[in-house]
Amino acid sequence: MNSFQEFDSSSNSDTKAINLSAGNTSNFTSPPPPSSSSSPPSSSPTTLSRYENQKRRDWNTFGQYLRNHRPPLSLSRCSGAHVLEFLRYLDEFGKTKVHTHLCPFFGHPNPPAPCPCPLRQAWGSLDALIGRLRAAFEENGGKPETNPFGARAVRLYLREVRDSQAKARGISYEKKKRKRPQHPPPLPPPNNAKIVI
Repeated sequence: MNSFQEFDSSSNSDTKAINLSAGNTSNFTSPPPPSSSSSPPSSSPTTLSRYENQKRRDWNTFGQYLRNHRPPLSLSRCSGAHVLEFLRYLDEFGKTKVHTHLCPFFGHPNPPAPCPCPLRQAWGSLDALIGRLRAAFEENGGKPETNPFGARAVRLYLREVRDSQAKARGISYEKKKRKRPQHPPPLPPPNNAKIVI
């Protein structure tokens, strides 16, 4: 065991399907954690936020992916290349239509008819997923400088996915500019005011 927590290898490794719903950003389904009959139920259960629950599910799902990998991978040997492999695997479960260059609807945000273009993971879902996995890695004892989710290759891949999906759908992903609080312009001095020099 390294300085950070490896995934529990005793979990069920038969689950290979991952469900990402389009309406819910990166909604992974993973097997529930094994229940322990030795621990008594607590009277005040700790409720986690939606983000924390999602991060835990994502972390468990990535661990499941590593265990199902051939040959199985330990987290300590995981690199940015393995993260990219995982993201490409997730595309199998995507629900976002991404038009190819040959499609007549390439660049149209609302195509008028169906087409055979592939379904992919939406860029926003992948971006949010990587953010959660990056945080989970460090929360489980990983060092920021060895975090495979923060690798340059992963950042470049996400940028490429964002740009290609923007072109294919005719939608630009511009960073939203922060709205500055609007202050009313200063009132000019009244006309009858004398200016002393």
